[in-house]
Amino acid sequence: MADAFLEACRAAIGFEHVLTDDADTAPYLTDWRGRFTGRCRAVLRPSDTDAVARLVRLCAQYRVPLVPQGGRTGLVLGSVPDASGDAVVLSLRRLNRIRAIDPFNRTMTVDAGCILHDIQQEAARHGMLFPLSLAAEGSCSIGGNLSTNAGGTGVLRYGNTRELCLGLEAVTAQGEVWDSLRGLRKDNTGYDLRDLYIGAEGTLGVITGAVLKLFPQPKAAITALVALNGVRDALDLLKLLETACGPTLTGYELMSDVCLRLVASHFPALPQPFPERYPQYALLELSSHESEAHGVALLENAIEAALEAGVARDAVVATSIAQSRGLWAIREHIPLAQAAAGKNIKHDISLPISRIADFVRHTDALLARAYPGVQVVCFGHLGDGNLHYNVAPPEGIHHDDFLREQAAVNRIVHDSVAQFGGSISAEHGIGALKRDELVRYKASVELNLMRALKAALDPLGIMNPGKIL
Repeated sequence: MADAFLEACRAAIGFEHVLTDDADTAPYLTDWRGRFTGRCRAVLRPSDTDAVARLVRLCAQYRVPLVPQGGRTGLVLGSVPDASGDAVVLSLRRLNRIRAIDPFNRTMTVDAGCILHDIQQEAARHGMLFPLSLAAEGSCSIGGNLSTNAGGTGVLRYGNTRELCLGLEAVTAQGEVWDSLRGLRKDNTGYDLRDLYIGAEGTLGVITGAVLKLFPQPKAAITALVALNGVRDALDLLKLLETACGPTLTGYELMSDVCLRLVASHFPALPQPFPERYPQYALLELSSHESEAHGVALLENAIEAALEAGVARDAVVATSIAQSRGLWAIREHIPLAQAAAGKNIKHDISLPISRIADFVRHTDALLARAYPGVQVVCFGHLGDGNLHYNVAPPEGIHHDDFLREQAAVNRIVHDSVAQFGGSISAEHGIGALKRDELVRYKASVELNLMRALKAALDPLGIMNPGKIL
């Protein structure tokens, strides 16, 4: 049966695009963080939507589960197969065409396998902006971004990936092509199937194409790093900036002093903006559609007001592109510095912005009591309520030993998130890693509705099994 299935796949997409040798399949089987390696029956590499549909029909015919995969940059084991070896990996890397650009409608139609950075560059070549930006943008694919409803640094101004997508093309679990590649801002004709597939992590169907929303390129982007006494001051500064700068405020990131020390330790060539240390820092960016002078004036006036009010302690405003990149490099190197320091227990959480300071104070104290000397590496997109609240072992405890406490640490953090009205996944998704946690924190009504949708759209249960539900 397995041989007949693989032979049918080879007939559908070509012998060379059905990978079965261990050396060929290995790059598709390990997650981004290197924590888990699965097994698969084969890796299938279609080149277009019709080929995807043919393969999905074969999977349905032979009852073979499939795992859609893009750039493999996910952090929750959502795009790698399990250890059973029953599933095939459906790699969408060859679906990498920019299909069309409509400058007047400000839209771009792309294949799901297009790399995010390539989409950004193509938009820029046409004098437009695709604002989705995240650390893995040089490797991640837009299909993966849509499947996880990725966030990034521009959510405060532009929203998550869901809000940047106007239309979708997807292959259903039955192998039918649903073509809704319409660049419409308004389409009130029944259930919004687009939003159903976005964020579903490939459990309902395979996204193969999308119509993306583009924006005018700003005349200038101005970056600043502000030193603060605490998280509460970061919230006060955010409120002040939103009032003073309005929609020109496009990014607002929180970084603790622990983060900056970690980066300085492992990447000493990066800038050290302040001569003394402060408990917290806010990295912010304004995008002006008038002029650089307009943006600088807005930002400097707002920061001056923050300093006079005692909300801010010190500030550095980038005066060149190089300085701006240097400040952003500090933020972008936090996960790299963490990886260099050793393994840690990661959390991607969201909270009502008004409750973030209380959450951090409360949860830091809980962890300190449970694990004296523990190091919390807290940073993230404060402007939209998303924190990466990571927990590193106390000094003298090996990271592998500390990882054995992951379930207990997760319980402390996630219970606290629930107590403060938050979510255990802000932008990374659920995958297999948080599947059991979802059962604890989702209401039974929500879970039953999700299961009903899964059963209706994927009755054979072949689409990315074991993920989310």
